[in-house]
Amino acid sequence: MKLCMLLPPRPDIRWTLASQMGVKQAIAKLAPEGTGTLPPWDLDSLMAHQARYRAGGLEIIGLEGDQFDMSRIKQGLPGRDEDIERYKRMLANMGKAGIPLLCLNFMVTGWQRTGTAVPARGGAFVSGFEASEAEALGPTPAGIIPVDDVWDNYAYFIRRVAPAAEEAGVRMGLHPDDPPVGRIRGVGRILTSADAIARAIDLAQSPQVGLTFCQGSFQTMGEDVIQTVQRFANRIFFVHVRDVRGTAESFVETFPEEGDSDMAAMFRTYRDIGFDGPIRPDHAPAMAGDPVHQGEVSGTNVGYEATGMVYTVGYMKGLMQATGLTWNA
Repeated sequence: MKLCMLLPPRPDIRWTLASQMGVKQAIAKLAPEGTGTLPPWDLDSLMAHQARYRAGGLEIIGLEGDQFDMSRIKQGLPGRDEDIERYKRMLANMGKAGIPLLCLNFMVTGWQRTGTAVPARGGAFVSGFEASEAEALGPTPAGIIPVDDVWDNYAYFIRRVAPAAEEAGVRMGLHPDDPPVGRIRGVGRILTSADAIARAIDLAQSPQVGLTFCQGSFQTMGEDVIQTVQRFANRIFFVHVRDVRGTAESFVETFPEEGDSDMAAMFRTYRDIGFDGPIRPDHAPAMAGDPVHQGEVSGTNVGYEATGMVYTVGYMKGLMQATGLTWNA
């Protein structure tokens, strides 16, 4: 396995901690609102980021999330063809920069939580979601978008970018919707079950389009997570390790050993299917000394605090060692 972390575009304590934990590979989000530079569809910008990570002893092996404004693509708005061309250039640039993985989603309004400072063990804080609270907020600025329209927009997009991923040698791992409910505040969501993920992969008609297996998302779907790993064994390109308690309509994040999943069984299953791709901690609790976010979820402002990440990396290494897995320490 390639043990990695989602690390910010500029060095901070998380870069130092990653080095101290033996994590040498990074997942990055390089959208301009976080970097102050052009998005990765600009080759010089992407190469400069890769060089900076390398100077810090890290290698970017994947990009994650929306690397620029995807609203026209996801909502099927005028201008989406221009944005798709930028996306294809980004994929080509990733190949040139030696970045073989892109974790993408097709959530029109992004991942959602109604609570970002829910009390947890020993005074830690986690995030949570209540569908009724979300619906009480009313529609988003995107308005009402039916599920079928989102499917149409996804198919239009993925069939145009998949050939560029093939040419660049970049694997695209689809991330499930989080939370995996049929709609949020009037906007349809499509990647909400294992069958929906299979449909999305099939629509791409490309070996370069597969799955980011986010354990927490599949757990809240109510899927048998072990059987789902086995079902998608050859199409899992990336793994996110987190756990939850509850259902898609009502759940809280947890420490990795306190949720509804059997984490040891999960890691044994990754071993049994021969998974050797990137794996990273995801949505860790905010622990003593970590900043506590109040307000809306925005990218990585919740769940990526330093101490919670350290805790989860240690937990993951213990499970790897106990189940006979190796990592790139």
